[in-house]
Amino acid sequence: MVSQHSTRTTVDPIAQLMQEHDNALVHLSALNKATEALASGGFSEAEFAKVSTALEFIEEEVSIHNKSEEDALFPVLERYVEGPTALMREEHRQMKKQFALFRKAVHRVEKRPGDQGAAEGLLSISRVMVQMFVNHIHKENHILFPLVQKFLTKDALREVARRMLQE
Repeated sequence: MVSQHSTRTTVDPIAQLMQEHDNALVHLSALNKATEALASGGFSEAEFAKVSTALEFIEEEVSIHNKSEEDALFPVLERYVEGPTALMREEHRQMKKQFALFRKAVHRVEKRPGDQGAAEGLLSISRVMVQMFVNHIHKENHILFPLVQKFLTKDALREVARRMLQE
């Protein structure tokens, strides 16, 4: 998979981050459907492949995205306001912990594809993780990013864009 981050050329870092959120929501929706299918219909190579694709996407793209926010956006925004970034950083940590549980559940299903309990466990863990990610994206899109657009000057946004390109 080619990282979308390696081709960043945008001068609007918020638009870039929101586009990445949209892409993540597509993967999360596919993940929901695939884990539900595995839990209700039994093991399927096709559905497990969708779960694996989502796992890879989160491992690669989401971790890069979160790092961009923490290393490029948050330090600039914190010159103006700190509370929201502290909350977002904590949510990133919680999502990372939930993702680790998800990864283990995926590996359990991979090792025991016929184990219905493993598939149901994956579904349960996946639902929690997807809900965490969706709620987090909603907060960033509808609270954090409007705050950024309100407080940051064009020069500050250009600095965020430069920082994102350096990663």
